[in-house]
Amino acid sequence: MAALCEGYTLCGLVPAVNRRSSEIKGIEEERDSDHVIVTDSSRSVTLYKVSDQKPLGSWTVKQGQVLTCAAVFNRLTNEYVAVSDNKVIRIWKEDDIILDKAFKATVSADVRSVHCAHGAEPAVLFQRGAVRLLDSLLSAPQQPVEEVLVQDEAIRWSTNIVTETQQMVIFTTELKGDHFLYLQRLKPNSVQKYRLEPEEPGLSPLSFWASYRDKNICLLYLYPNGRVYQSLVSVRGPAPDDGAQAVPLPRDQLLSLPVGEELLEAASAIFLDDAHVAVVGVPHPSAGPGKDFLCIWNTNFQTLQAAKEMAGKLYGQLWSFSSKLFIPHGKALSVIPFACPRSSLALALGKLKQVKTEESKTSTVVPSWNTILHGEEAAPPKTAEARKTRTTRKMQSSLSLTIDQVQDLIKTAPVEEVEKEVQELLSRQDPKDPQPSLGQLALALVSRSLADPKFYSSRALTQLVPIRCLSHSVCPDLLPLALEKRDYFLCQLCLLFFHDIPEAVTCACLKTFISLSDADAERLSLEPDSVSFVEMLISNERAQTGLQNGFSPALCEEDRTDAVDDPKAKAKEKQKASPQQTCPVGKHKAALINEVLQTAYSEALLLPHLKDFSSDQVVLFLRYLEFLYLRYSTDGFSQMHGYRSPSLNQVMDWVCMLLDAHFTVLVMSPVAKGLLLNLQSFVRSQVRLFSELGKIEGSLQELTKMKMKKDVGQYSIEVIELY
Repeated sequence: MAALCEGYTLCGLVPAVNRRSSEIKGIEEERDSDHVIVTDSSRSVTLYKVSDQKPLGSWTVKQGQVLTCAAVFNRLTNEYVAVSDNKVIRIWKEDDIILDKAFKATVSADVRSVHCAHGAEPAVLFQRGAVRLLDSLLSAPQQPVEEVLVQDEAIRWSTNIVTETQQMVIFTTELKGDHFLYLQRLKPNSVQKYRLEPEEPGLSPLSFWASYRDKNICLLYLYPNGRVYQSLVSVRGPAPDDGAQAVPLPRDQLLSLPVGEELLEAASAIFLDDAHVAVVGVPHPSAGPGKDFLCIWNTNFQTLQAAKEMAGKLYGQLWSFSSKLFIPHGKALSVIPFACPRSSLALALGKLKQVKTEESKTSTVVPSWNTILHGEEAAPPKTAEARKTRTTRKMQSSLSLTIDQVQDLIKTAPVEEVEKEVQELLSRQDPKDPQPSLGQLALALVSRSLADPKFYSSRALTQLVPIRCLSHSVCPDLLPLALEKRDYFLCQLCLLFFHDIPEAVTCACLKTFISLSDADAERLSLEPDSVSFVEMLISNERAQTGLQNGFSPALCEEDRTDAVDDPKAKAKEKQKASPQQTCPVGKHKAALINEVLQTAYSEALLLPHLKDFSSDQVVLFLRYLEFLYLRYSTDGFSQMHGYRSPSLNQVMDWVCMLLDAHFTVLVMSPVAKGLLLNLQSFVRSQVRLFSELGKIEGSLQELTKMKMKKDVGQYSIEVIELY
């Protein structure tokens, strides 16, 4: 499953006056994947080390001069190449301080761009379509340059691709609403011209992207109506003669993105690999009309794999280098790492979601849920029985309803009949190979439940969610519907199996669970393992506590009273703010909260929603997190229990986020004073632990540096003093 990791800011931006474009003219990879050069839209080129988020060098042209194309880095000579004022080619090295004193040459025609693929010589593309290698051009800068394009034909986009045997410059043009693709081969010199299939009248592609794959040039382009197309151009075929008529270029529609009623104005789509496309400036399917999202779509299964809301205006610009996305938005240029594992149906459906290492090794996750939901015995079938089961399914399938028929039945049939047919349909499916179309049943169930308040089939939905044919992006109304119907078991299943729940929905679930009374929660039927884990925590409340993970209650009290000088005040605070030794919520309520603690989130997106919590809700949640921390920090508890449970890091992360969101309210609240003192002791214990670990690390490093005696004899005793 593709994922977007937590990003960071590479540099600030000063948006252009018209606010429709950023100041970034181009971003190019430099010597390695950790260095990039950024060309702004005016006068400067800056070299950044991405991991350190700092500039290593910057070069600026004089006042009155303008850089007219993005700078590139020639790895063959370790030189930078850029063009100013359309005709002046500038070449300099990293040691050069003043750009105007470096090499420059004026050519005879306007330059559109300079391209330099990895391991290849820079190529210069002129405004009228001619292409020259940089060395041959500099040997005679004023050499005449031919015009490849006809009058009124203009270049819209260009790139450079190197195959096994040749180097090519690829560019697209527009002429009176028609769009063309040119493939300019170098060594030998030849050009191919293709005509793109027309879209709706008046619509021109917003972005292009090309990559080389399987002996073909793969061209990706996005239209304002949200349609993403791919065209393949073979590099093996013979090149037509120069000036030949344009050949029609077939296309395949990869995606039809949701754009709403308005057309896109600034958007971009790029290949990440052969199955994933990154898109910026297109609305999220379930987040309303806003276009401030970065998304990764799986083209094989037409599913939204990952999404990230970007603060500030998006400019429709996107670059990708070495598993990192570079995106200007608002007043910042952000770097967002991503991961795109090998595409498979199981990953696209979320079947291989790995919550913990132990779960990834278990091959019977789905049958175990059948045991929970239906009470069936989950004995592994023998080979002969498996063949018999498959034969029986084939016979039953001819007599039972198909998925499409069940989907039509959901629209009109009563709840009892729908649940019966869904159960029979699922019983015929192979648990290890669920069909993607099963997810459409959940969509139909949710749609009817929203349209008809009297219809709600909890049993059918709880059967469909565990087979992993759904995700929140596919059925965004499912979890809110479960919250509205107070179907907390279904909420728990969604939190367990959905990997793409938005932060707003996560906080809505958390607020509902915290507000739920313990009496009502104890009557709920929840996932057994989650309740068993909480029962184990509660049963260990009276266990002998000792020092583990740098914390003990005795040290907690000592740390907490250090800040109080008066002995009477010490005793009062010690009695008032003792560490939370009992669980402040019931076991079922705690099981629901634990599911929220384990969901994926982005801190920047989660914090605004946490601020909507009341002070009482925050204090209760913090007391439960305090209880978890105490249980995790005692010798009587071990996390190697095999249950699905929140980790200590997750507990501490939520504590930090709650304090960030409500620090002023908590400081002013008398009820939270003792709680804050306890949390302060937690931080001190963690600092003490890591300090001691640092000392041990230093001692071990010194031991490794010691030279061992080669001849120690048959028996020896050696004393090593660490301090």
